[in-house]
Amino acid sequence: MAPSPAEMNGINSVSLALQSVLASLEDSKAENIIPIDLRGKSVIGDHMVIASGRSHRHVAAVADQLLRALKESGQGNNAKVEGLAGGDWVLIDTGDIIIHIFRPEVREFYNLEKMWQAPELDGETVH
Repeated sequence: MAPSPAEMNGINSVSLALQSVLASLEDSKAENIIPIDLRGKSVIGDHMVIASGRSHRHVAAVADQLLRALKESGQGNNAKVEGLAGGDWVLIDTGDIIIHIFRPEVREFYNLEKMWQAPELDGETVH
């Protein structure tokens, strides 16, 4: 398996990027911010952050501010963004960190926290 960008650039860059993401979400008044450590669970990234906005407009504004903060810190130049125009659910993928910003109703419906915070099964299979 090829090393992730975090492994090539050093784990500290991912920690700094995660801190930047969390600070931006706090500054823009995102609600119910939950960081999830994905290391050892998935190869899609090192961290996932899930947050809520109060309305379509708030979700889009939080995502826009976060994208600006990521670009200013040099972390968001290659970020992939989905859903910004709709404002129900915005996905920002920086490669190492995946950020989901939801309206509360949409977040409750998909309940990503439950899926990604599930305990490890240590090789057991549940049917």
